[in-house]
Amino acid sequence: MPTRLSKTRKHRGHVSAGHGRVGKHRKHPGGRGMAGGQHHHRTNIDKYHPGYFGKVGMRRFHLLRNQQWNPTVNVDKLASLLPQDIREKYVSGEAKDTAPVIDLLALGYSKLLGKGRVPEIPFVVRARYVSKDAERKITEAGGVIELVA
Repeated sequence: MPTRLSKTRKHRGHVSAGHGRVGKHRKHPGGRGMAGGQHHHRTNIDKYHPGYFGKVGMRRFHLLRNQQWNPTVNVDKLASLLPQDIREKYVSGEAKDTAPVIDLLALGYSKLLGKGRVPEIPFVVRARYVSKDAERKITEAGGVIELVA
């Protein structure tokens, strides 16, 4: 903005320059930023910024999220994890002598759980963790489970 348009040019010669005569325009009378949020500015903070001060939850130092990584999939979803063309071969009965291999780790899953029915296709399932129920259902259907690290 050019100087000729600034407010200070307009206020030249006027004693208070638009800041009043009584409560002079001083630098930071209430403190800078959020100063006084728990003291003299409390009503404003409580009204417009609720929950700004204080702690929430537990602190966990050196949190490594990959140690809790354990995505699960149920046995009833196994057939849907196969590519469409391979699934059609096994459903139609073209490929009877081989069993499809499903590598759950490569598909982004870590644990196989036992909810639902297993299709009557013998699967070879590679997983890091398998529940007892899932293991029983896969082996009853003629499949095999390979545990991988």
